[in-house]
Amino acid sequence: MSRSLLVFLSDLFGVALTWWLAYLIRFNTDIPAAFIPAFGVALPIVLLLQGALLRAFGLYRGIWVFASLPDLLRILRAVGVATLVTPLVLVVAVRYHPTVPRLIYILQPLLLVMYMGGTRALYRTWKEFRLYGALRAQGQPVIVMGAGEAAVGLIRELSRSSEWRVVGLLDKTRESEGREIYGCKVLGAFADLARVATEHRVGHAIIALPQERHELRRSVTSICVRAGVKALTVPAIEDVMLGRVNVGDVRQVDVEDLLGRDPVRINAAEVKEYLRGKTVMVTGAGGSIGSELCRQIARFEPSVLICFELSEFALYRLCEEFQAYFPNVQLVPLAGDVKDAVRVDEVLGRYRPHVIFHAAAYKHVPLMEDANAWQAVRNNALGTWQVARSAVAFGIPRFVLVSTDKAVNPVNVMGATKRLAEQVCQALATHGRTQFEIVRFGNVLGSAGSVIPKFQEQIAAGGPVTVTHPEITRYFMSIPEAAQLVLQAGSMGKGGEIFVLDMGEPVKIAELAEDMIRLSGRSGEEIRIVFTGLRPGEKLYEEVLADAEETRATHHPKLRIARALPVEDGWLDALLLWLRQRRPVDGPEVRRELRRWVPEYTPANITAPHLRPIAKASAGN
Repeated sequence: MSRSLLVFLSDLFGVALTWWLAYLIRFNTDIPAAFIPAFGVALPIVLLLQGALLRAFGLYRGIWVFASLPDLLRILRAVGVATLVTPLVLVVAVRYHPTVPRLIYILQPLLLVMYMGGTRALYRTWKEFRLYGALRAQGQPVIVMGAGEAAVGLIRELSRSSEWRVVGLLDKTRESEGREIYGCKVLGAFADLARVATEHRVGHAIIALPQERHELRRSVTSICVRAGVKALTVPAIEDVMLGRVNVGDVRQVDVEDLLGRDPVRINAAEVKEYLRGKTVMVTGAGGSIGSELCRQIARFEPSVLICFELSEFALYRLCEEFQAYFPNVQLVPLAGDVKDAVRVDEVLGRYRPHVIFHAAAYKHVPLMEDANAWQAVRNNALGTWQVARSAVAFGIPRFVLVSTDKAVNPVNVMGATKRLAEQVCQALATHGRTQFEIVRFGNVLGSAGSVIPKFQEQIAAGGPVTVTHPEITRYFMSIPEAAQLVLQAGSMGKGGEIFVLDMGEPVKIAELAEDMIRLSGRSGEEIRIVFTGLRPGEKLYEEVLADAEETRATHHPKLRIARALPVEDGWLDALLLWLRQRRPVDGPEVRRELRRWVPEYTPANITAPHLRPIAKASAGN
């Protein structure tokens, strides 16, 4: 017999039982003989009528073990209709017998709601205790950090888990101490974690604060680390609401949680308007930023996505990923060099993209400082000019240059060449119908050559962790965040703007290294931090705006527009004479020439040896 049929039979029994109980209550348990005939005639009619109404209201499509408020509302609606219909039917059916007392029509529905709601609640309680009680007893003890909505959902999910057993919660303050959520008591404030963990022998804490500001999340993570408790966290509310994950899918706290940036929200409608149904091209599509741009663009349903990439292997990996995760996107993988004018013209002339995101660049500061300085100039400046020139020639509507904060008051070749690329776009912005935008941001987490993977490798190897200088600071953002803001800026531009991303607060690299060591479960005594000195072309602090620039706000809180230094007439023609020369150019000459073309450029560490430290390059960018 199916469970839904058993539930239906239980409710029919409840209809009969409550009809009889209503009579007992009405007559103080002593039903007069004159009313028994009407009782007997009415009972089968009530059973048929109310049984049909209960089934008509869909009360038997749900699962009892998950019975909740929506089920109770359906019960109320069904019984409410039965309360109105039953007297009308019975007035006709029992007209030859003594009438049914009017109070019965009020008592019976009330009793029926109590019966149906009570049986479902009792069944769910019994079932959960039976199914999950043993599982909870086996799980690892864990403390939930937070007592808000996320904590409620988490406790509910973990009650069905064999992995975790919640021993209690901690809140921001002690105001909630002693209260309970789903049977779990609030044991104190976040600051009490060390004491509570010792008392309850807990080695794990789950941070359930996905909607709180990053400062609080980072502070709670630090409390966990200091208490010797392994910190876990729950997914973002947005991911839970979109069905990507369950609130119970806890994960380890990672570097992004330590750096703590508030989530980015872009105007999806605005971005979709200029990408949907369009042909979009990304250069450097196999790199960290380029590949994430491709993933983000795929969400907005372009008609064609052109992925232009020099590395065959990176292009192959991108194709494999898109076949698995974005099979409906028409991907055109094209191998090519942005410095190759013939290939660039061929691609733009054939596909005529509506938007080009130019992310191809050399980005590693020490590597580009001396022996590879001329290649940095050619790739970052000449390559940008080749793609931008072709965009103007073929009337491509929009060109977005992905730049860097190292282009601001640059002290290294890489930063100077990116500023040179910006100036090229500024010079071309007045030519033709192509609309140019430039987007600057800082370091991205997990990108090729960034500090985070370097630290992770060094910690895994047992140390030491190498940091260039005790005071060195950097701005950080996640790769998806950077890509989203690049798309947002591209949708907002009117032509010629330099967009500056809100990079949040700068992070001390030494403190980041300490946090990562503690997060790994190790101590400063076990893994040392060694300071190796600034590398060629490296500066202590990155800037977002040059000294001579000002900004103005946009309608997006994380994007501002910089007012950059203008490019003089004839500047680009003179620059091209230098960029197009065929002879080799050494590092010192590159730096001398860059000072001529980029007024803000002030070379630093130009006498520092280059080839020797590259093999042992420490982290810092």
